[in-house]
Amino acid sequence: MRIDIISVVPDLLSSPFSNSILQRAQDKSLAKIHVHNLRDFATDNYKSVDDYQYGGGAGMVMTPEPIEACIEKLKAERNYDEIIYVTPDGKTFQQRLANQISLQQNIIILCGHYKGIDQRVRDEYVTMEISIGDFVLSGGELAAAIIVDAVVRLLPGVLNDETSALTDSFQDNLLAPAVYTRPPEWRGRKVPEVLLSGNFKAIDEWRQKSAEIRTAERRPDLLSD
Repeated sequence: MRIDIISVVPDLLSSPFSNSILQRAQDKSLAKIHVHNLRDFATDNYKSVDDYQYGGGAGMVMTPEPIEACIEKLKAERNYDEIIYVTPDGKTFQQRLANQISLQQNIIILCGHYKGIDQRVRDEYVTMEISIGDFVLSGGELAAAIIVDAVVRLLPGVLNDETSALTDSFQDNLLAPAVYTRPPEWRGRKVPEVLLSGNFKAIDEWRQKSAEIRTAERRPDLLSD
């Protein structure tokens, strides 16, 4: 899978993509992540990528031309399945959407900044708009990093145990069950006996019940989806 990210501040993405699972995915050539500095596509001496908004008001707007130049350059090199814009007014990012995106071959993620991008760019190029929650960030970079992390870990071969992602929270509209590790007793608190029994059928049943109880207590809205 190839992911191209267009950003005004690409250095913000250096650390998330050069550590842990995302780094290993790239080392294995299972994912290719490229970050493009939008200012490289500006045409003036100041590398400007924003301007005052028509109609007045506070805040600058990202101009169409640099975004157009970057996207057109990428599209000339390969076909893209999705061009994603991260924005507070987009569709809320959930596990099922991460699953859907993970099946694609090539995607572009466009990071907004300032008051956002000119609406005409959204109308012309963007095929999917995503929000990571009902709050506003300084820019789309951190949201893009979250989306990439959630998607790349689903790619076959990225995780050492491929079944791990299938048992994560939200995969079946349930939160993950409680988990335990050594020691079997800590500060007077014992691991449930069933998990030590070696009876895998009983363990699976316990985990399913634990997930259902936890979801009902903490996220009952998931059970009504």
